[in-house]
This record gives sequence, C-alpha cells and structure tokens, in this order.
Amino acid sequence: MAFLMKSMLSNQVKNLGLGGGGEESKEESTPSDPAAAAGMTREEYEEYQKQMVEEKMERDAAFAQKKAERAVLRVHLREKYRLPKSELDENQIQMAGDDVGLPEDLQKMVAEDQEEEEDKDSILGQLQNIQNMDMDAIKEKAQATFTEMKHAAEQKCSVM
Repeated sequence: MAFLMKSMLSNQVKNLGLGGGGEESKEESTPSDPAAAAGMTREEYEEYQKQMVEEKMERDAAFAQKKAERAVLRVHLREKYRLPKSELDENQIQMAGDDVGLPEDLQKMVAEDQEEEEDKDSILGQLQNIQNMDMDAIKEKAQATFTEMKHAAEQKCSVM
C-alpha cells in the first residue's frame, strides 16, 4: 500500500516540476562522446588511448618474457632430474623468441649446483666421502647383521 502511494505521489510531483525530475536531466546531460566524458579533447583522448595500448603491449611482452624464463628453468630442472618434457614449456619459450635465458640469479645458482655435483662425482670427492665415513658404526652394523642372520639360520636349520 505504501509503495502504491509513493509511486503515485512521486509521479505527480515529477509532472509538476517541483524537483522530482532531476534524475532524468542527469541522464540527458551525460555526453555520448567518451573524450568529453573524460574531460579531454578528441586528440588528447586518442593519444591517451594509444598510450594505454602501448603500455599494455609492454606489460604483456614483459609477462611473456618472465613466463618464458620460468619455462627455461623448468626445462633445465626436468633435464637435470630426467623428468618427462612438457610441450607447454617449449611453446612458451618459442613464443617469447630466441633471446630467452635464465635470469642472472638463477644462472649463478645453477652454476653452483653443477660445481658441487662435479666435485662429488670426481675421485677427490669420493675420497672425501670415504674419509667422512664412520668405520666403527659400519663394523657394528655389519656384525649385528651377521649375528642376526646366523641366529635366523640356526633356528631354521636343525643341524646347526
């Protein structure tokens, strides 16, 4: 009931022109030209739009470059750990172009890892590992295993 009264009264007030029709005049006063809506001339607005498109293209290129760098890192890790290759990574690298490489920080990390692995694989690295072994612990473990096997054999074999 209140809704019906309100709608009837507001329609009558609008017809009288006593301030109820302000909403319609606001809609008519908005310009249809986007340049005028932004408070610029047509040329300024076109220049602004060009700048926006150029900035977007730069951001997209930088984003594609970062994605390609990450893909190169993933490819490197897959090669290192002998995991299956991913076509998605290869496509991202191809889309970014040939100038894609690992960032400097990651290149340093990869170089350090390779040096450590080379040191471990060398004869000197193996000799250092032998020196670091705890021979007493190995002897105790071997003796415990031997006695355990001997005890198990005695239980199974009636001759011993």
